[in-house]
Amino acid sequence: MADAAPLLQVEGVVKAYGEEVKTLALRGVSLTLAAGEFVALIGPSGSGKSTLLNIIGLLDRPTEGRVTIGGVDPAALDEPALAALRGRSLGFVFQFHHLLPAFSALENVMLPAWGDEGRPTPASRAQATELLKAVGLGDRLDARPTALSGGQKQRVAVARALSRSAPLVLADEPTGNLDTQTSDEVFALMRQFNLTRGVTFLIVTHDPRIAERCDRVISVVDGVIASDARTPAAQAAMLAAPPTTNRT
Repeated sequence: MADAAPLLQVEGVVKAYGEEVKTLALRGVSLTLAAGEFVALIGPSGSGKSTLLNIIGLLDRPTEGRVTIGGVDPAALDEPALAALRGRSLGFVFQFHHLLPAFSALENVMLPAWGDEGRPTPASRAQATELLKAVGLGDRLDARPTALSGGQKQRVAVARALSRSAPLVLADEPTGNLDTQTSDEVFALMRQFNLTRGVTFLIVTHDPRIAERCDRVISVVDGVIASDARTPAAQAAMLAAPPTTNRT
């Protein structure tokens, strides 16, 4: 049986800024992510990580090259179609949670569906409730962000990223503003959704502890991919896994 098509494919992406004097932020980046992967994206400041994440997230367009998500090429899409593709294909978690302070935890998780449907619905409320229970906040549905700890706010942000059942979540320094224990808790939460629901994660991080616990680490330096390798922990897990058998 042929291998499944990649969930994300980045082919020869170049991003240039400036008119007379051009600055190359990305210099021909290519990578693929399969469904269910859990990947860290690392690199020094100014390496092009954020630019690459913005292009993958359909928040910016490449100067050259192509990005496809779920087999869809967004290059020819207008802004409404691009927003629709982003909404159904991608979830976002940022270093700063970006929760709306006037809304409860439940309402913040409902917002992506609310924006698509124009109003809150029983189905979106039920899904948001289930997600908040899954992240351990079933007893804080009505709490405003000001009444939540930093870790709880980030848990709400993770639930919000999953509220439209997007297959790919882009996390930009999701633990960068948290202490070590809370970082571990948020990481474990993302890993749980990866393992139990098959959600693919691409996590930008400066924290080597986070990167080494992912399955694969992609390093970007000066706008190019310097390395792309599976972590020792992932390799050990593969070696320990029982062999698959073909059934006729």
